[in-house]
Amino acid sequence: MPRGLKIAIAAVVIMLAVIAAIVFDLKAAVKSALAWIDNLGAWAAPVFILLYVVAAILLIPGSVLTLGGGALFGVVLGTVYVSIASTLGATCAFLLGRSLARDLVSKRLTNNPKLKALDEALARDGWKIVGLVRLSPIFPYTFTNYAFGVTRVTLAHYVLASWIGMLPATLLYVYLGSLAKNLAELGTGHGARTPTQWTLYAVGLLATLAVTIYLTRMARKTLARVTG
Repeated sequence: MPRGLKIAIAAVVIMLAVIAAIVFDLKAAVKSALAWIDNLGAWAAPVFILLYVVAAILLIPGSVLTLGGGALFGVVLGTVYVSIASTLGATCAFLLGRSLARDLVSKRLTNNPKLKALDEALARDGWKIVGLVRLSPIFPYTFTNYAFGVTRVTLAHYVLASWIGMLPATLLYVYLGSLAKNLAELGTGHGARTPTQWTLYAVGLLATLAVTIYLTRMARKTLARVTG
């Protein structure tokens, strides 16, 4: 694909996401879509998964959709469907990021040995970083999907680490969504924090610290190898 076309496609995707965020109340729109899906019967699950994938590609946060999965399908099926959908969405965005921007990044790396060495380290141990990032609440799901696409982490490692790393938060949000009396309550933040929520936040904090320490050490080792 010509470089100019790749840049144009990326610009269109970003523009659509920005326009949607400005013109529409995305949370209200998502809730309306979930209410529509609730009446689809046997088609509800596949349409929900498709909507989740499209939202991930368009950089629309998936928290309300994840809560909606619990409200629509219950804890067990909701967790299954959201897990499938979030992993598929993350994979599609990853592949788009890799196809649209990886060539440009590779050219920059050729002229910078230090960054090239760091990129190689990500290719070797990237699955660890992906897993830790997925556990951490400070790294937005939609952005990291594309960001990992321009690294050399393998697709298999990315998909597996993303799926496993997202499961704890998926289960929690689906469970919280299943407690909602109606779809209008989703994402309102009403109610006290549960022990499960505090546990997840603690795990997320530890994951954030771990990924920061890991990246720092990896950068130091890479720099020492290149400059030594």
